[in-house]
Amino acid sequence: MTKLAMMGGAPAVPRDIRSVQWPIITEEDRKAVLSVLDSGNLVSNAETETSVRELEQRWAAATGTAHAVAVSNGTAALHLALAALGVGPGDEVIVPALSFIASGLAPLHQMAVPVFADIDPVTFNLDPADVERRITDRTRAIIPVHLHGLPADMDALAGIADRHGLALVEDAAQAHGAVHRGRKVGSIGAIGATSLQTTKNLPTCGEGGLLTTDDPELAEKLVLGRQFGEVIESGKARDYVSRQLGWNAKINPIQAAFATSQLDRFDGYERRRQQNIPPFLDRLRPLPGITVPTAPAHASHAWHILRFRLDPAALGLDGVAPGALRQALHRVLRAEGVPMSRYQLMPLPEQKVFTERTGFGSGHPWAAAEGTAAADEVTGSFPVASAVIEDSLTLQKRHLHPDSGPLLQHYADAFEKVWDHLDTVATMARSAR
Repeated sequence: MTKLAMMGGAPAVPRDIRSVQWPIITEEDRKAVLSVLDSGNLVSNAETETSVRELEQRWAAATGTAHAVAVSNGTAALHLALAALGVGPGDEVIVPALSFIASGLAPLHQMAVPVFADIDPVTFNLDPADVERRITDRTRAIIPVHLHGLPADMDALAGIADRHGLALVEDAAQAHGAVHRGRKVGSIGAIGATSLQTTKNLPTCGEGGLLTTDDPELAEKLVLGRQFGEVIESGKARDYVSRQLGWNAKINPIQAAFATSQLDRFDGYERRRQQNIPPFLDRLRPLPGITVPTAPAHASHAWHILRFRLDPAALGLDGVAPGALRQALHRVLRAEGVPMSRYQLMPLPEQKVFTERTGFGSGHPWAAAEGTAAADEVTGSFPVASAVIEDSLTLQKRHLHPDSGPLLQHYADAFEKVWDHLDTVATMARSAR
């Protein structure tokens, strides 16, 4: 048994292989960007066709949808989706208690109230039973987030939405290419929204987003919404007439060209991830006290983030708090060269923007829902989301590289080494109580 790195031993992950580039930038990506610069068409509303349209057509085909609309970022995509669906003041939108902040902010920007629902302890996605419990006569939409790359339970959620006449807006920002019962995410709800931010499985050179829908009327509203409510068509003079409330949420053609170039390699990269990640997880699965992410038979997992839950009782550490074990393993694994981290430090409803309810002033939009369950909802009523955040660690970004297989095996070496020293980990965890 080798000595732990934090005790002076050699780390399990050699230092010279720890740095992993993401996104991978190739000569093809550079040529795509330079071609836009050389064209002079540097905005998406140029009078001639730009790279934005190509990205939209390619993404619609990739997701099996009729329409795709490229926008400035994933947050804008969620906002525009709710706007196109007519969500407005006093409405309620159900959002998972564990997600990136944008999922909860999007309703606020429409003066709607985000109503948080708890998550499933295994998938980390919306718990359909808790969703149904929180529906009121003000509920207008549900935002299922395909968290970490695993599709939410769209069968159950679609059934709930149909029974109550609600819209489903898929937040697929972390699930590019994932499949649920033969359908790509982003093609199942009324509208799908995803992100092209540089850390994503499909990145651009900065920020970007995409919306998908099969409804031509919604597609038209999304296009109008992203550019001041104007109809801007290639080859036609701009008339500067605003036909509906709109914003400036256009993507830059440079970013669109970069993302399209990345899309050329996306399927190949995804195949490599599916080859690299399961063997890594298989090595960790037998270790006691750790639960690794899985993909059910009816869905694929994009593996955007890998989350590991930790159980002190399964390690014989009765009386040790899950958070104390997490802190100890965090320190020990990072010393071995495994870049473990936390994704979200609290459930969304505990974020100040929601607890203080400043909103747009005078407590709006919550004031518009005064006396309702959503307005009176008490934070801290999301036991599963709270437990998951407290007892888990995540691995992010490094495993996205298609050549990460050997690195992941070194990570597995590190986990096995640390588990050989659980007595030391236990001592650290008990001292943290």
